[in-house]
Amino acid sequence: MNSSTYNFTNSWFESDAKGVWDFLIPQINPTKILEVGSYEGASTCYLIEKLAASKEIEIHCIDTWEGGVEHKKGGVAEVDMSDVEKRFHHNTKMAISKVENTVELMLHKGFSDVALSKLITDGKQGYFDFIYVDGSHQATDVLCDALLGFRLLKNNGVIAFDDYLWQEELAYGTDPIRCPKTAIDAFTNIYCRKIRIIRAPLYQLYVQKISD
Repeated sequence: MNSSTYNFTNSWFESDAKGVWDFLIPQINPTKILEVGSYEGASTCYLIEKLAASKEIEIHCIDTWEGGVEHKKGGVAEVDMSDVEKRFHHNTKMAISKVENTVELMLHKGFSDVALSKLITDGKQGYFDFIYVDGSHQATDVLCDALLGFRLLKNNGVIAFDDYLWQEELAYGTDPIRCPKTAIDAFTNIYCRKIRIIRAPLYQLYVQKISD
């Protein structure tokens, strides 16, 4: 692994999010950030470079680094997740070395429901300016991430959901319980009086919290 360059094995963030983030992130200008699902750290590194060039920031990253259901066949991961985790550490270390201001990078290795609940019990309710949900694609998990994330989000903060229109290719067709959209729609419907949807391309969905 070249210590002087980033090591990303895919362009998911570049193709699906970066174009919107280039416009949206400067408007939000977050200082306290929470990521659910960090993988190789592409979004983390983007936020570090974009924000810590001008101020100190705090980023919390939650990931099991075990892979999701869609990464496994017969219970065995198709991707070496230990290598993915190593790339995350390499990439974020490099991003931090590029910026002038302090980056407080807090890692929470484990399942998101446990980590998010602990953040709430640790007094982080209404703490974060920006939350990025890009972890499990299972509807039950996404809904849990949304509900707990909403409690951790400041008023006027933004929660972004990745893979809004993602569908797993299954032999029997599409399973709505194995897609994020079902959960995200449930969350936005239930919380319709407490949020506003930010207009953006539909592969991701951006929601601003307007009240508790």
